[in-house]
Amino acid sequence: MSIFSSVIPRAAAGRLHALSRQFPALLIVGPRQCGKTTFARAAIAGQYFDLERPSDFEVFAGDPELALERLEQPLVIDEAQLLPPLFSVLRPIIDAQRDRAGRFYLLGSVSPGLVRDVSESLAGRVATIELTPFLYREVAENGLGLEELWLRGAFPDAFLEEEEDRRVDWYEQYAGALVHRDLSAFDLRTSPSELRRFLGMLAHVHGGVLNASQLARSLGVSYHTINRYLDILEGHFLARRLQPWHSNRGKRLVKAPRIYLRDSGLLHSLLGVRSHRQLLESPQRGASWEGFLVEQIVALENLSRTGSQLWFYRTHGGAEVDLIVDRGLRRIGFELKLSSAATRGDARHLVAAIHEGVITSGYLIYAGVRRYPLTEEVEAVPASDLITDYATLAAD
Repeated sequence: MSIFSSVIPRAAAGRLHALSRQFPALLIVGPRQCGKTTFARAAIAGQYFDLERPSDFEVFAGDPELALERLEQPLVIDEAQLLPPLFSVLRPIIDAQRDRAGRFYLLGSVSPGLVRDVSESLAGRVATIELTPFLYREVAENGLGLEELWLRGAFPDAFLEEEEDRRVDWYEQYAGALVHRDLSAFDLRTSPSELRRFLGMLAHVHGGVLNASQLARSLGVSYHTINRYLDILEGHFLARRLQPWHSNRGKRLVKAPRIYLRDSGLLHSLLGVRSHRQLLESPQRGASWEGFLVEQIVALENLSRTGSQLWFYRTHGGAEVDLIVDRGLRRIGFELKLSSAATRGDARHLVAAIHEGVITSGYLIYAGVRRYPLTEEVEAVPASDLITDYATLAAD
C-alpha cells in the first residue's frame, strides 16, 4: 500500500529542464528501480519507448536511423544501452539540426558502458543527469521524518510501501535480481550465492576503509576479482568508493578508499535490520547514518553544480573528516554524527583540518533539532536542515 496518492516531484526536474534548453540529447542514468521511467514520463512531454519491450525494440532495431528521423520529437528511449547502434546514428541526425535542443532523451541503468558509448558518439552534444532514489527534500512535505527515509531506504517502491514485510520482501527480490541477472551477466565465473555473500560482506564493512585483500581472502578470490565486483556495483550505482584527500604536506594519510552501499534500505536488508529499534541497536547504526547522509549531500551537490570532487580525510593518527566537497577554491568539510547533541569537542577534527588547509569551512551534521556555533569556524547543523536547505548552507 502506497503512502502517497500521487507522483512525487523530483529535485532533478529543474536540472533536466535547464540542460534540455542547451543540449540536443540528454542521458538520464541511475540504478534500476530508482524512478527513471516515472520521472521521464512526468518531466518530458515526448514519445516514450522502452527497449526492454520487444515491440518498442523492433521500432529501432531494423533501421534506427529511419526511426529516429521519422518519429516525432522529443523522443524518450528507455534502457537505451540495449541498442548501442543508436548512439552512432544519433550524431549525424543531431548535427543536421545542431541548434535544436531537447530532442532526444536516453535512459539507462548500467553506467560504464552506456556513458562511454554515448560520450564517444555524442561528445559535446549530450548532457548526463544521474537520478538517485528519493532525496529527503522530495518526501519531507508528506509528513515523514528523515529517520524514516533512513530506515526504509530511498528506492521509491520500497519507501512508499507501508507494510514492513512487503518492504523487506522488495529488497530481498532486488538483491536476488542483482546477483542472478545483473552481476551474473558480466561473466564473473562465480555463483549467485557467492555474489550474495559478497554483498553481505560489504554491508558489514560499510563506511570503513576498504581492505580488498581481506575481502578477497574471506571470499576465496583474488584482490583483482574484488575490485572487479566493486567496479560493477559502482557501475550499477549501488556502491561508492569515496577516495581519500591527499596532499604533499608530509602527513601520513590513509590512501585506501572508504566503501559504502549507496542505499540505506539495501544495507539494512543485508544486515537483517527491519525496524527502528533494530537499527538503533545495530553496531552498524553510525556507519549507516554516515553513508545515508553522504549520499544525500552528494546528490544535492551534483544537482546544484558541476565539477565538484568528493573526498574523505583521515590520517594514521586518527584525525578525520567524513566528507569533503571540493569546489576548487573552496573545500567544505562535513562531520556526520548520529547523536541528538553536538559539543565543541566533536568539532576538533574539522577545526584542525581548517587550520591545516585541508578544508576552508566545516559543518558538524547531527541528528538534533537546533543550529548553533560550536567554535568560531564550525557550526552544528541538524541533518534535516542541511538536506532541505543545502543550497543556502553550502552557498559560495
